[in-house]
Amino acid sequence: MSEANLPVTANPVEYIQHHLTNWCVGCDPQTHKPAAMVDFHAFFLDTFLFGALLAGLFMWMAWKVGRNLDPDHPSSLQNLLEAVVEFVDQQIKDIFPGRNPIIGPLAITIFVWVFFMNAMDLLPVDLLPWIASSIGEHVFGVDPHHVYLRVVPTTNLDTTFGLSLSVFALIIYYNVKTKGAMGYIKMFLFHPFGKYLVPVNIVMTTIEEIAKPVSLALRLFGNMFAGELLFMLIALLSFAWYVLPVQVTLGSMWAIFHILVITVQAFIFMLLTVVYLALAHQDDH
Repeated sequence: MSEANLPVTANPVEYIQHHLTNWCVGCDPQTHKPAAMVDFHAFFLDTFLFGALLAGLFMWMAWKVGRNLDPDHPSSLQNLLEAVVEFVDQQIKDIFPGRNPIIGPLAITIFVWVFFMNAMDLLPVDLLPWIASSIGEHVFGVDPHHVYLRVVPTTNLDTTFGLSLSVFALIIYYNVKTKGAMGYIKMFLFHPFGKYLVPVNIVMTTIEEIAKPVSLALRLFGNMFAGELLFMLIALLSFAWYVLPVQVTLGSMWAIFHILVITVQAFIFMLLTVVYLALAHQDDH
């Protein structure tokens, strides 16, 4: 039996490593990984493509509903989006002080986009990589073992840190806008212990601020990576036909539970974004 036809359990380590490798442009040709932890020459093409496609899907849905709004006979899609808008709007009303026209669209975009990216984890773990390998082999003549594809953008730290750092930039912007540059600096000097412990205040406030984007990124990444890995472990059960019912049962049960996980993670990312921006709008931190 050729290597290409071996069951996945013949070498589970290689199977998992293959599925955890991104389609990367500019990575090391041997390891298919970035040459360094921070490598601006490496570009994860699969992460970008799926993220962009899902963002485009959300924009198309919003455009379609907005173009055909019907208050008397709303479509199912209109009802769904209206429910999402009302849900997010209520969270903002409960948390955010005053009014800022950017907060609502930002919160809805984060919630829906992160949910869509997370939901890619519900596809069969081998489906899209198998399609990509088949296309690579039969159309471009590429060895299928050298075709890599990760379909869940939020299992890549580049995605989660990109989102969290964008939120962090807004946090800094609104802190400076609300408190002024000197007011923002004073927050580092005198919070939380007052003027007699300035060095301690600087360290504590810096850690507090840095923890915001780091916790946002790592929480989302960790939960989605764990879910992706568990789907791979379930896929490794396919060593014989009589195990198929067990595999299908376990996969279905985890997929049902994972729907809750992907929704909660999108909600937490959105909610913490609103909370952090609400804090940035307060004159007294």
